[in-house]
Formats: sequence, C-alpha cells, structure tokens
Amino acid sequence: MKAGLLSVAALSALAVAQPHGQAHRHLHKKDVVVTETQMATATAPRAVVYVDANGNQLYTSWGGDSNTQPTQAPEPYSAPEEEEKTTSSPAPQPTPETTEAPAPSYAEPTTSAAPAPTSTSSGSDSSEGSDSSIDASGYSIVYSPYNADGTCKDQSQVDMDFEQISGYSMVRTYGTDCNQTATVLTAARAHNMKLFAGIFDISNIDGEVSNIIDATNGDFSNIHTISVGNELVNNGQYSASDVVSAMNNARGQLSGAGYNGNIVTVDTFVAMIANPELCEASDYAAANCHAFFDGGVSAEGAGDFVLSQAQQVSKACGGKNTWITESGWPTQGESNGAAVPGTANQRAA
Repeated sequence: MKAGLLSVAALSALAVAQPHGQAHRHLHKKDVVVTETQMATATAPRAVVYVDANGNQLYTSWGGDSNTQPTQAPEPYSAPEEEEKTTSSPAPQPTPETTEAPAPSYAEPTTSAAPAPTSTSSGSDSSEGSDSSIDASGYSIVYSPYNADGTCKDQSQVDMDFEQISGYSMVRTYGTDCNQTATVLTAARAHNMKLFAGIFDISNIDGEVSNIIDATNGDFSNIHTISVGNELVNNGQYSASDVVSAMNNARGQLSGAGYNGNIVTVDTFVAMIANPELCEASDYAAANCHAFFDGGVSAEGAGDFVLSQAQQVSKACGGKNTWITESGWPTQGESNGAAVPGTANQRAA
C-alpha cells in the first residue's frame, strides 16, 4: 500500500504492509503516518466487496497496492452502463435486487446470515459529528501499532487508539512484531471486535505462528482470520508455491493448537488472478485493490472498478467467495491520470 491512503478495510478498509523486525519497521515508517491519520480524519469506510460463485455482488462492506505487478494483467476495466447506476449504496450493485440480499456473516464469510448494516448515500459519512470515536458499525479497519518515529506502541497507547476506532467490527494487522497480536487482541476483546491477524515474515513461519498462538493463550474466539503474507507474490519476494507451502505449515500448526478458523494469504487482485493457487489454498479469496493506482479510474468510478476486479478474482478462483482486504483513496498528493486525490474525492470513492 502506498502512503497517504485512508486505511479502512476489512476487511478492509480492510492498508499498509506491516513489517517484521526493526529494520522492516523503519522501512515502512510512512505506514505509521497513515495509521495516525486514519483515526483523526477518516471520512469514509473502505469497500469490502463480497461476491458469490457467479461473481455477483452479495454485499459491500468498507475496508495496498504495490509498485510491482505480476506479468499477467487483469482484464481491462470498462465502466458500467449509465442505467446500471440506480442505487445509492456505497458501491453499485449488479442488479437492484441485490441491495435487499442478506450479507455474509463476519464469522463465516461463506454464509449470508447477517443482514447488511444500514448505509448512507455515497456522498455522506456516518463518522462525522464525533470527535472521540468513529461510528462504523459492521465495517473493518486496518491498524499499525507504531509511533511516528517507528517505535512500538505499548498496550496503553493501543488501548487509546481503539477508543477511537471501536465503532468498527473488525481490525486487521499485518505482522507479529511489537507484540502487536497480543496488544491488539487485548484491545479488540475489550470492544468486542474481531481480529484479522497477519503473518508478515513467512521465512520464519513456525515462529510467527507460535507468536499468534501464544498471544491468544488458547482462546481464538476473537480471531476471525489469520493471513499468511501480504502481497508477497506481487512484490516478487516469494513464489506462489512458497506461499502455499507456508500456508499449509501454518494451518497444521494452528489446527494443532485448536484454531479451526479462516486461513488465507492476501495479495493484489492482479497476482491473485495470475496465480489462482493462492486462493485455492485459502478459505476465501483475499485481494487488495486500489482503483487510484490504475490511473484510468476517477473517484466516482472507484467502486465499480473494485467490484469488477473482485468479480474477476472470484472467477479466476473458481467462484470462491472474495473479500477486498485493502482499498482506499488518498486525500492529498499527486494525481495519477484520472485519479485525483482529495477529501471530496475520497468521499466519492
């Protein structure tokens, strides 16, 4: 993910690649600034799009991107016909009927038992009018437990942050350094939030998994998903087979510790489409998608673009349920073709 984006995902909302170890933490200092900004100025949740086996959108919640791309490009994006834009939901639905469909449960992304949260029109934001916390019930956000100088936040600082983001239903992290699984899980439990825990360094997969197991103390009730890596194939750090092997190792270790929940790997939508074995090894397809970095999409078309790519991911993954785990729009910085930063454009996106 690039600095300056509002990091609201699920899933979100579900943000920024989380480092492991001191050297990586300094490499990603800009990510810390993003985290601080999101709690102070967040104006719109980031889209988390759920699609069914046919690639049709079931439900949209609100939840990076990398500088390198795999060699295989996704199918070209084309804007939908004007008559299709008939709803006022955060992301246009494939058909008007889908706006009434129940949303997948947060506990089980393969089901559709929980009703979708009431949403405002695309031009408004439920978080306005509150200085102390963000009202985003049913949505998710990403979180990086670093201070602006790259040092780790302690439990009291994490607790203070969660006072401001407690309106979200789930929080996503990317690694286990800074003892973050323990500190974030403690804060999440206090606010009845779920955790989308991450493993950043798959070269030490056994140690990373052990850190998560130790942090839970055998209680996985607040763990919604554990991700093994973030954009590792897209960045060229590992091959798809390397990531799948790490996932299988993690799954065996976690199962032995009593965890039977979701395990996924997260990568860009481009990498996921080019390497469907990543989602085949995951309990659901988890892809990052930022319309801003396409360069040919305006803020008003961001939702359509993300939905289109989610459908392409689901298609490449054999109809598997798909979550967009990162999406956003910058409030400042340089334009990227048709994509122009700004607070108003972030709202529109």
